[in-house]
Amino acid sequence: MIRRVRAAAAGLAAIAATFAMAGAASAVECPVKLGAVLPVSGPMGQVGERIAQTGQFAVELFNEAGGVKGCPVEYVLRDTQGQPTVGVDAAKSLVELEGVPALVGAISSGVSLPILTSVAVPSKVVQISCCSSSETFTQLAKEGKTDGLWFRTYATNRSQSAMAALLATKAGFKKTAVIYVNTDFGVGLANRFKEDVVKLGGGLGEVVAYNESQQSYRAEVTKALQGNPDSLFLIAFPVDGATITREWLALGGTDNLIVNNSLRSDDYFDAVGRQYLKNLIGYDSAQPRLPSVATFNELFEKRFDSPPNGPGLHSVFDAVTVTLLAMEQADELTGPAIRDAIRAVTKEGGTEVHPGPDGIRRAKELIAAGKPIRYVGATGALSFDENGDVQAPKMVWKLIDGKNTEVEYYSTEDIARLIAKLDN
Repeated sequence: MIRRVRAAAAGLAAIAATFAMAGAASAVECPVKLGAVLPVSGPMGQVGERIAQTGQFAVELFNEAGGVKGCPVEYVLRDTQGQPTVGVDAAKSLVELEGVPALVGAISSGVSLPILTSVAVPSKVVQISCCSSSETFTQLAKEGKTDGLWFRTYATNRSQSAMAALLATKAGFKKTAVIYVNTDFGVGLANRFKEDVVKLGGGLGEVVAYNESQQSYRAEVTKALQGNPDSLFLIAFPVDGATITREWLALGGTDNLIVNNSLRSDDYFDAVGRQYLKNLIGYDSAQPRLPSVATFNELFEKRFDSPPNGPGLHSVFDAVTVTLLAMEQADELTGPAIRDAIRAVTKEGGTEVHPGPDGIRRAKELIAAGKPIRYVGATGALSFDENGDVQAPKMVWKLIDGKNTEVEYYSTEDIARLIAKLDN
């Protein structure tokens, strides 16, 4: 995957002169580099590769519209392998050797967090994640420890736990066991769920952590089966999630499964066997019913010959696009300037601009004319709060005739009311 992305970027040097001939890139060194720290191998590799490809696609569309400040954009991807230490080394390489002013990533909160604290903040580089949902980032921002350099285009664990609890209680489950990945993301989500499911009138079974990349999870599954739970909430990524699910079912566990958004993956379905997942229900971020979302969906399907049904695809597209728009807006390509420009290009009151080359060209024209814009993209109208967080609608999905199918939609307002009910 990295070779393919780098190969696609290698041709940028050849076209940089063409961009520069227009005279717009006189003050900027071409190409403009955007760093990406994403897992394209390891336990999250199957999900991460599609996300990385979608990020590359966003760059391609931006380049079709003329790039940033007259320069082509080079998407410099580094594989985190889903490991914190590898992720930090990858981010350091991008910042110190490639000189990137902004990083897209990571996916797991447990990888994003050390990148933020060890690389992004000390180096004054923007970090924007498509997928990290831990509430730790919100707390760090409130304490002034992110310098405003942290953003994410995916909602926090607060909405995920609320949705999982709602699914469990609406289905009438009385005792839901939990198996969760032992990372900052998994611990936070499991802890929230334990409170939320009880508040909504449900019951809790055993709550069991697991460590990633093990050959078997028989011990963890056996413990979670104690007390005869009537359902399981599985917080996992596709590779380990498939192993756990197979062992859970083999040891007599119920097929009443609730799964987090990362398991909305063909790789997970196929590894377990779709015929065994007929009673599975899951949640994910949903996209508002807006023209900008339809535009992205059409662009994606034309490019990849399949719909964007999978975790992180819409949100990484917006993470990349809003960062590149901010680079266009910023007076200089530095982290603090891009940080401030991200808020400028997503501020209410600006002229709406949408995904795709035509929308980007329009945005660039407005920016050049000194007029405010508001990017409305694949996830709708982005609006970052003071902590870099966003709110988003949610959806419920099931496998119907073996196909990943949305069956319910919850607006941002619906989610806000649910969380208010739980927190009061």
